[in-house]
Amino acid sequence: MNRVDSLFKRLKRERRCGLIAYVTCGDGDTVRIVEDLERAGADAIELGIPFSDPIADGPVIQAAAQRALAKGTTTRDVFAIARAIRERSEIPLIAFSYLNPVLRYGAEAFARDAKAAGIDSLLLTDLPPESADDFRKGMDLIFLLAPTSPDARIKIIDKASDGFVYYVSTTGVTGTRNELDPALLDRLAEVRAKLRHPIAVGFGISRHEHYAMLRDRCDAIVVGSAIVRAIANGESAGDVVRAILGTSPLPAARGEG
Repeated sequence: MNRVDSLFKRLKRERRCGLIAYVTCGDGDTVRIVEDLERAGADAIELGIPFSDPIADGPVIQAAAQRALAKGTTTRDVFAIARAIRERSEIPLIAFSYLNPVLRYGAEAFARDAKAAGIDSLLLTDLPPESADDFRKGMDLIFLLAPTSPDARIKIIDKASDGFVYYVSTTGVTGTRNELDPALLDRLAEVRAKLRHPIAVGFGISRHEHYAMLRDRCDAIVVGSAIVRAIANGESAGDVVRAILGTSPLPAARGEG
């Protein structure tokens, strides 16, 4: 059982909703940022592999990827970051990427080196489960489920996923939102009842009110753009997590970043 599986078993025992924090590797001191996030209450970390042509990322995360790429951040650097985190922490690590960087690295080599670096799971946003066999060798896979997914697709995604299913809260790209889709809660209840895996909800979650609405309806939430924006603004990523969990207020933001 890897760290992701253990986390969701623990969350079930503790009867609480977990928080998964996304960071773009190479955008700031990623190891220090992860330490800050874990101290603030993050239960797992998505390590974003910077990519020049994303299809699901909004402007905040796209800008972070461009900053990281401009610094020369590579997939090997992401593995080095994971190894450095593992020297200090056992927090679950999920590599977040698109197909292109993994194919360029080599699927089997990627799985081997990711596992050796202490990465637990891989989420490829544009990988359909029907094409996942070459990527599953030695690496647990997580798949996205869309609000528009029909029952047949829900079943396929649930069967193919390891650890949990990532439910996208709305159609569109990542980014903070003032309000969640009003239809999300009803749809989420329907989808959760059809899954055998835990479900994490992401895209647009940036406020304590969002977490309060979702914490009894899913097993974890994923926070990305709000954290990445704070990093760009030179603010504490941990403060974002504390504010969303309701353990401290969020300082006034200094701009979009």
